[in-house]
Amino acid sequence: MPSLFDPVQLGAIAAPNRILMAPLTRGRATREHVPTPIMADYYAQRASAGLIISEATGISRQGLGWPFAPGLWTDEQAAAWQPVTAAVHAAGGRIVAQLWHMGRQVHSSVIGEQPVSSSATASPGQAHTYDGRQDFETARPLGIDEIPGLLDDYARATKNALAAGFDGVQIHAANGYLIDQFLRDNANFRDDIYGGSIENRTRLLREVAERVASVAGADRTSVRLSPNGNSQGVDDSQPELLFTAAARILNDIGIGFLELREPGADGTFGRSDVPKQSPAIRQVFSRPLVVNSDYFTAEAAQAALDSGVADAVSFGRAFLANPDLPERLRTGAPLNESNPKTWYSQGPEGYTDYPALEAAAA
Repeated sequence: MPSLFDPVQLGAIAAPNRILMAPLTRGRATREHVPTPIMADYYAQRASAGLIISEATGISRQGLGWPFAPGLWTDEQAAAWQPVTAAVHAAGGRIVAQLWHMGRQVHSSVIGEQPVSSSATASPGQAHTYDGRQDFETARPLGIDEIPGLLDDYARATKNALAAGFDGVQIHAANGYLIDQFLRDNANFRDDIYGGSIENRTRLLREVAERVASVAGADRTSVRLSPNGNSQGVDDSQPELLFTAAARILNDIGIGFLELREPGADGTFGRSDVPKQSPAIRQVFSRPLVVNSDYFTAEAAQAALDSGVADAVSFGRAFLANPDLPERLRTGAPLNESNPKTWYSQGPEGYTDYPALEAAAA
């Protein structure tokens, strides 16, 4: 079986190790969702990852409701990403942009309009806004005549990502956001070609993946799914049937890799009693498969590789707090603990000030 420290080919991207950096929303862009210089420092510090998957990045004003998160729908945003990708490449790294439409997980006070979703539903809980937490609002169903424009938004964001110097893109289809809201039968109550059967509910995922791949190339396109549920009130009555069907579609399209966020019953950042679907997905997805959620040790990650289910592991909070995570895992060095109070704040605290091993030793 391969080691965590062996190289792996992720489509067109040659990763020098199998320790990937998972997407992590950090909120260091401007209110206009333009990346800032400190983001170049943050990502360059973590360039020893086999591959960095960027924080979720909005494809449109409609789809981005997280305060101070970055976007990729304007020329200004794309230009501001260029120093970030250049810094990662100068440090020897590789980085892809995660493309995000939040669907009903936004608030009108942030995006300036009523949220959209697969159906007229509302998420439980509260949304992050510039004025603090506010109750989620009922979304309006996305009109079938609006789907072509949505696909155009994904295509434009993909073109902008490539112009910004990213090595590829990842489609965020997990965690209860828009594509996930179309996939799941407890959020999608449509009676048109995007609702009802699994074939119909996976249609938007297929169309987005095909459109993005037509721009970036299938081998520079990846997808993130959360097949055993999430904390956003989005679930499905037949997760294995749904997500093996989705994985077959993506395998046929030829995406570079598929990432699965799968919290367990004892998860420390979201939990699920639904069994992990990665073993079943492995049977139908022949391309590189990446697993994520609650991997904090080399032993746990290596066990995922040894099982034959995964080809690589993406680390979230561990990479947030440990810019040199691969070296720490290789040497068995202790890990810094992340500070949740600084996850979504502005400035360097809890962002670029986590010490690397040599700094800690000094």
